[in-house]
Amino acid sequence: MLWITVIAIFFLIFFLINRSVDSQRPWHKGFDNLNFSSDEFYKSCEDAIKKREIPGISFSRVEYFEDGTMRTKREYLHVNRGEYHYDICAAPFGSGFFISSWYAEKPDLIRKLLGSITILKSFIESRTYYQIDTDYMFKSFVHTGMLEAIDELTTSKGVRALTEFERRMPDIKK
Repeated sequence: MLWITVIAIFFLIFFLINRSVDSQRPWHKGFDNLNFSSDEFYKSCEDAIKKREIPGISFSRVEYFEDGTMRTKREYLHVNRGEYHYDICAAPFGSGFFISSWYAEKPDLIRKLLGSITILKSFIESRTYYQIDTDYMFKSFVHTGMLEAIDELTTSKGVRALTEFERRMPDIKK
């Protein structure tokens, strides 16, 4: 009986901490032979995003493990609005640097539990036009703020500006 309880607790913990990352690919860009401070970039992103006065937004720094060994972590700028968030990463890679952003959602426990019941799923997952519009505006404004921080960085380092294609926000569903 004890092992059933342990397994149930394990699945409950996994269920609570699991985040569902949108199935679309993240936005990312590498900068060859360029080094800069991740912390300064994150502060610049925060400032650029704050200028957009997005209601209900908060910022924090989170660390995610780099691989399955769970020995090394990488810091991300976590931009949160309700159950939706962006994780922005700026880090060295080889002789250069990369920036990526990941849009994810983390529904509250009640919505997750009710959404797992087939008969309630469509009711729980339905959203109003207003909810969809504000979600897209959150995505758009955070992405635009991140691009503004990148522009500031590349201009100060004498690096070419991003092309229109490179600036495009991934087509994120929901």
